[in-house]
Amino acid sequence: MHKRINYRLITVAMMVVSLGLGACRDSGEGDYLVVSGKIFVFNYRIAEATYLLTLARVRPLPDGAILETSFDNPAGGDPMIVRQKIWPAMEKITVESPPVKCVKADRVYKVSMRLEDADGKLLQTIEREMISDTDQSKMPDKPLVVGPFYDPNPDKSAAGNSAPACPA
Repeated sequence: MHKRINYRLITVAMMVVSLGLGACRDSGEGDYLVVSGKIFVFNYRIAEATYLLTLARVRPLPDGAILETSFDNPAGGDPMIVRQKIWPAMEKITVESPPVKCVKADRVYKVSMRLEDADGKLLQTIEREMISDTDQSKMPDKPLVVGPFYDPNPDKSAAGNSAPACPA
């Protein structure tokens, strides 16, 4: 009977330790979000390119959290900034830039993210580099199709690429 009590005590002790370790995961330390995917999206039908990133939540977010993402502008000039509210229940978050022009293949573009609470307190920063394997000059500068039924664009100049010159 004495051995049974020791085994029970050991089992109970192991359960308490494992519960304690499990609680450490949400102790308030570490990242809230991790980047789970990143890509340049080239939509040839509407002649538009965008940055697209997906994030996964790794621990609970506070109510009212805001994600501010800054994208390098491939055409030059100021970075493009997107601010979006992040709901606490969101497991996956998608961040897409406004349409971009002048994306070059094999060039590094920077993306910076700031996660803030409702009061503007910085919770986390994420820095990533993105490289496209496609040059945007291969895309038409005007949509190939128009309307909800993807009708061919009546503007016959849409097939070519007469976009303005991009920075070198």
